[in-house]
Amino acid sequence: MKFAGTWHITDMENWDEDYFNMEVQAYIEIDQRGSGDFQFGLVTGRIDGEVVKEQSSEKLEFTWEGSDENDEVFGSGWLKLNDKNTLEGKIKFHKGDTSLFTAKRA
Repeated sequence: MKFAGTWHITDMENWDEDYFNMEVQAYIEIDQRGSGDFQFGLVTGRIDGEVVKEQSSEKLEFTWEGSDENDEVFGSGWLKLNDKNTLEGKIKFHKGDTSLFTAKRA
C-alpha cells in the first residue's frame, strides 16, 4: 500500500496554517487496508478508503466521518502520490466546504 503511513499536511487551499495546525500538527494517517484517520484544525475523522487505478496512476478514494467542533460531519476525498514522500489530496464535507491539500511523509 503506497499510501500507508503518517503524512503531515503542509498546505490547504481553504484554510491557513494557523488554523489547520491549531491543536496538533495537521496529519492524515493511512494503514495497509486503506483505512485511517486525520485531524486538521478542529476537524477529526476516520477514513474508509480503497485504491482506484486511473490510467497510469492510482488514487486512494475515501469516505470519512468525524467531528468539527463536536458537530458530527462526514464526507469524501482522495489522495494521489506526487512522489514517494509527497501527496496531494482533496477533502470534501457533505453539503459543505471542499479543500485541496498537500502533505509530506512524516
